[in-house]
Amino acid sequence: MARFDFVSDNTAGAAPEAMAALVAANRGFAVSYGSDDLTARAADLIRGLVDADAEVRFVASGTAANAIALAALCRPFEAVLAHGHAHVSIDETGAPSFFGGGLAMRALGGDHGKVDPASLAEALATPDHAHAQGPAALSLTNATEYGAVYASQDLAALAGAAKAGGLALHLDGARLFNAAAAGFDLKAIAKLGVDMLVVGGTKSGMTPTEALVVFDRTLARRLDARLKQSGQLPSKGRFYAAPFVGMLEDGAVLRHAAHANAMAARLAAAMPFPLTHPVESNGLFVEMDEPTRLRLTDAGWESMRFLDGSVRFMCSWATTAEAVDALAEALKAVR
Repeated sequence: MARFDFVSDNTAGAAPEAMAALVAANRGFAVSYGSDDLTARAADLIRGLVDADAEVRFVASGTAANAIALAALCRPFEAVLAHGHAHVSIDETGAPSFFGGGLAMRALGGDHGKVDPASLAEALATPDHAHAQGPAALSLTNATEYGAVYASQDLAALAGAAKAGGLALHLDGARLFNAAAAGFDLKAIAKLGVDMLVVGGTKSGMTPTEALVVFDRTLARRLDARLKQSGQLPSKGRFYAAPFVGMLEDGAVLRHAAHANAMAARLAAAMPFPLTHPVESNGLFVEMDEPTRLRLTDAGWESMRFLDGSVRFMCSWATTAEAVDALAEALKAVR
């Protein structure tokens, strides 16, 4: 029987705290379209998390949240700068461009999915002209697609350069809680000048839900109309908000993220294949040829060939030490 434990942190079910909150939300009646008390409670919890008086909305997916955010920050004749392997760059089927009416995505370089300051500086130094879409926003990801975690001071340097160049700032936090469990200070986000933040729920052990956090309140004008037009203003919005309440009220989401990170570290310690990126959050990437990967598949363990050619293994809130040890033995057997 095939096992999908380590293909992605999306393959795990929802954590008990998230499910309990959904069951509680299902009792009785509530106002529609996110105007209910539970949604307000979830928004307050997120505002406390980032220590900022921001607008908060809940949507179904990270792609929706990212695309809507970037469309709000960038006009159709402008561009978003992002790492070339960022999710917004290559894994969202052109959604930012579609929602943004034709905005362009321009790739920046950098090791381990982190934007290299020199690459950003080069893009900012390119003169505007009428035949190209000049940059209007910078999109950063923490933790990155390769599991790397930006320190607050590194993000501050990139944010400062972007702001000095007149760019708005978007932060994709699909695995923000894994970054926080690795030491990233969530309360630093607002101080960095981030205009719009996506707080990932799905990969953190919730049912499908993401929070869109708008620090620049001028961007919140008609935001609900934008969400409605995009199919992201559900009538029973409390079911998007409830998992955040269940996971944030007693800090469960950070405990689960720390566990996922610890399981990745455990697998890294037993990994018989060379690592291609530092293990800083809940993912690890290794050098493995395709025949070997297929032998691992034949042994029952599914895996993913990633963007840079490495093979990715992701840990989640539900990963057990026993599963890590069993995978480690299987990896040694196919080595």
